[in-house]
Amino acid sequence: MRSLHAAYPAPEHPVSSHLVPNSHTVKYWLMKSEPGVYGIDDLARQNKQTDHWDGIRNYQARNFMRDEMQAGDLAFFYHSSCEQPGIVGIITIARPGYPDHTAFDPDEKYYDPKSSPDAPRWYMVDVTLERKLDRVITLQELKQQSTLRDMQLLQRGNRLSIMPVTRREWNHILKLEHRQE
Repeated sequence: MRSLHAAYPAPEHPVSSHLVPNSHTVKYWLMKSEPGVYGIDDLARQNKQTDHWDGIRNYQARNFMRDEMQAGDLAFFYHSSCEQPGIVGIITIARPGYPDHTAFDPDEKYYDPKSSPDAPRWYMVDVTLERKLDRVITLQELKQQSTLRDMQLLQRGNRLSIMPVTRREWNHILKLEHRQE
């Protein structure tokens, strides 16, 4: 896997040092989770700070994981449905999409009787914590950024738990981390 420098800026033009194995150009994502269910601190406590991102039951989000996310892609870890929703960290996609085993087990919260190992309906990825941000970049702050006005997260009615982020949005958000709110 490629080495990531501390700020994780996106390259203006992809070059060999910004490629991951198999010449895959890095994509950027935002992945939401409720901190009361599974937050960034839960990921930080995992062995090698890596865990699977399971339980996605939206077809568009599933398609992102199954068809587009690749090892080496970067994502913002976003805490949702909490007192202060916002971006709390940076994670790397450690393993691309594979069948979500929680869909096969009737004792699991995300069980789906229409999904089976032979015909999986739902997928997950493995993620690794790169770092927690120095501060939460709140949803309110993101909404105040004219540069981010087209960001999918900020669009009315958007409830996706996984969404793409453009290189421009990624870099702008990283600059916000050390700005006074």
